[in-house]
Amino acid sequence: MKTRIDNIDNNIYNIKTTEEYEKTEIGLTKEVIERISKEKEEPKWVLDIRLKALEFYNKLELPNWGPDLSEINLDDITTYIKPKNKMVDKWEDVPEDIKNVFDKLGIPEAEKKSLGGVGAQYDSEMVYHKVQDELKEKGVIYTNFDTAIKEYPELVKEYFTKAVPINDHKFIAMHYALFSGGSFVYVPKGVVLNDPLQSYFRLNSPGAGQFEHTLIIVEEGASLQFIEGCSAPGYNELNLHAGCVELFVKDNAFLRFSTIENWSKNMMNLNTKKAFVGTRGKIEWIMGSFGSKVSMLYPMTILNGDYAKCEFTNISFAGFGQNLDSGLKVIHNGKYNSTAINSKSISKDGGICTFRSNIWVKSNASKSKLNVSCESLMLDSKSKSDTIPVDFIENDDIEYAHEAKIGKISDDTIFYLMSRGISEEEAIKLIVRGFAEPISKAFPIEYAVEMNRLIDLELEGTIG
Repeated sequence: MKTRIDNIDNNIYNIKTTEEYEKTEIGLTKEVIERISKEKEEPKWVLDIRLKALEFYNKLELPNWGPDLSEINLDDITTYIKPKNKMVDKWEDVPEDIKNVFDKLGIPEAEKKSLGGVGAQYDSEMVYHKVQDELKEKGVIYTNFDTAIKEYPELVKEYFTKAVPINDHKFIAMHYALFSGGSFVYVPKGVVLNDPLQSYFRLNSPGAGQFEHTLIIVEEGASLQFIEGCSAPGYNELNLHAGCVELFVKDNAFLRFSTIENWSKNMMNLNTKKAFVGTRGKIEWIMGSFGSKVSMLYPMTILNGDYAKCEFTNISFAGFGQNLDSGLKVIHNGKYNSTAINSKSISKDGGICTFRSNIWVKSNASKSKLNVSCESLMLDSKSKSDTIPVDFIENDDIEYAHEAKIGKISDDTIFYLMSRGISEEEAIKLIVRGFAEPISKAFPIEYAVEMNRLIDLELEGTIG
């Protein structure tokens, strides 16, 4: 019997379709893996990675810390679901049912206004991918991951599994056994992209898993902004997301990687992300985590060169039945490295938000600077918020500051706003939006608007 989920979302993101699919059998077996690989017409070296990952998956144990993951049963999960159409680069060629979903989510409109390229994935495969011609002329590669394997095999081999090894943990081994879809980006030396690229991942089917792989290489002196969006409709069956992101930011390069996750509350979200940053390189992580029953997500940054920088900006919102466990891991390997972490969380109706930071300053990383700020806002006495820092400092020639604040909404503030004619519900929304504003300002304007919309959706019904 599949796990039943009582809290089913009912909003604009809860669109469902009846599109026809091709599916594998449920579960994770050698036969399922071989079928996926055959379906994709993959070279043998890719199948070898999948089968090696299966071996690790069967050997590795579930993590013995963090949220309870015991209800995940791969024997109940359909691990590969393929829409019956092939990927296209013209929006009008996307099947009507799928196109209507992405239209309502605003993907085509965003592409017209502000994006240099867009990829749209539905369940296990990309259904649409397009990049501006002027970017192609500059040598920029932006395509789905399957195409990259076929058309740029040597480039993929050089980087694939090199940031996140296949035995990193049980769920990354699962990912490498089952990966499907995702994006590949290569920005040549010195090329600066003024318009962001975006990939959007939609898991539509009940009782299914999504395992997209994103690989981005930003060469020396190049610059890129990449946005990923994620959503799923609500069902009364458990869904599973175990994607992977590998990022390589070379010397003097820049990457801003932004994510808005709005999974439904029947989703187990177990994502893995890691970045390598070279001398004077910089990465910015900007993340908004909404939805999902359980989330475990801890992007990792390894600052390998001198003067390398990492900035991490994050907000999580947990409501009834949700356990959102997130954070950041950073390793300082170079001199004059710097890391700035700004994390905020909101919890209501018994929701649980946990922020974990794991910072390791190596012995040769002198003159490092680290600043960690964690703020939590609880909307009632039933909710929970924790900040758990774990630091390994091997060099005393550094600057390190850590600040954590946990509090509730002030009754006096609510009373003041209500005395000015504002309803109690709108007063709470104003306070929460103000608390979240430093995070929303970090997103491009369209996505800041989306984040505020998600906050409003989460706050509906807070009063009474």
